Amino acid sequence: MLTAFARAFKTPDLRKKLLFTLGIIVIYRIGTHVPIPGVDYTAVQFCIDQAQTNKGLFGLVNMFSGGALLQITIFALGIMPYITASIILQLLTVVIPRLEALKKEGAAGTSKITQYTRYLTVALAILQGTGLVATARSGTLFNGCAQATGIVPDRSIYTTMVMVVTMTAGTAVVMWLGELITDRGIGNGMSILMFISIAATFPSALWAIKEQGDLAGGWIEFGTVIAVGLVMVALVVFVEQAQRRIPVQYAKRMIGRRSYGGTSTYIPLKVNQAGIIPVIFASSLLYIPALVVQFSGSTAGWASWVTKNLADTAAPAHITVYFFLIIFFAFFYVAISFNPEEVADNMKKYGGFIPGIRAGRPTAEYLSYVLNRITWPGSLYLGLIALVPTMALAGFGANQNFPFGGTSILIIVGVGLETVKQIESQLQQRNYEGFLR
Repeated sequence: MLTAFARAFKTPDLRKKLLFTLGIIVIYRIGTHVPIPGVDYTAVQFCIDQAQTNKGLFGLVNMFSGGALLQITIFALGIMPYITASIILQLLTVVIPRLEALKKEGAAGTSKITQYTRYLTVALAILQGTGLVATARSGTLFNGCAQATGIVPDRSIYTTMVMVVTMTAGTAVVMWLGELITDRGIGNGMSILMFISIAATFPSALWAIKEQGDLAGGWIEFGTVIAVGLVMVALVVFVEQAQRRIPVQYAKRMIGRRSYGGTSTYIPLKVNQAGIIPVIFASSLLYIPALVVQFSGSTAGWASWVTKNLADTAAPAHITVYFFLIIFFAFFYVAISFNPEEVADNMKKYGGFIPGIRAGRPTAEYLSYVLNRITWPGSLYLGLIALVPTMALAGFGANQNFPFGGTSILIIVGVGLETVKQIESQLQQRNYEGFLR
């Protein structure tokens, strides 16, 4: 692997892409530490040092922003508005015929959908920025911190608008940086920024576990987390690479004097066909009741029940509902992202068939049957991985700081594998061995 890195840097055009990507990453990390106007940075740092942040409610967004959310910087919203906009557009593509037609138009249609995604990203950034400013002013962002209500001293409309516009502009810049990496860097710009945001929180989370530990000065807990993390990475790599290959045979056709078809290929159905989307959906949906209780300020019986059972990530009700929501959204997302009937029709149109299965409707039914069977282990795997932060190290009292679990480990491994494959493919174009031998 080190030899492959050396060869990559010896290739002029690939070296230029790698250095450009590293430069964009440095700019992005600098932006996550620049505070926005109107915020008392001293009060923010005091509350962060007191370790009284509301990780249960804002932990997901803070993770995607690389810790910039709780510091209320210009990149506080991070890549989350773009992720949300992309998911919404992907779901609407199935519902709205116009978007579905654009998707089938090729590069031109994809460019139009990307433009819609940018507009929706800005709109969501305005909404989320307004919510973050309101949360910071009310002191909800840092529960129990004595200086939490003094984070935004000036509560005028002008200051509020400046803060919201600054964070919205920061989100637009993050989106632009990601697209620059995609166009002029090594590709997968948004995914690489997500990777960097999550990886940036690992050192502090690991050191917090060591500081909170009691066994041998915390080194026992620290070593346990590292060991569990390595096992989880191996498990995630194994499952993410696992796929069911359905063989497809194309009949031989004569068009004029030329022969077409007669080849054998396969349809790769991944065990985790839905990716990280079910975990994000389940987390977002489960945080809505807690968000309603916090902003309503109600002390009624229903509010107490929600706070005790749904807002507490260690509560049995929260764990159970979270697990089943992930399974539900895994099947839901697979159902809308992979259409067996469309695949069967395309195969029939081009003379393809699955050996032993008749073309047309029987092929669609067979694909649905196989997809349902492999989605079950994939959804259970997602549910178990997502619950690791809640259940791991519970005996040490450090379950909230466990970094190797849930959304973070899935994104880290998935983006890492994809980036390595992209660099390897560019090395192989120049007759180099690459990373994966």
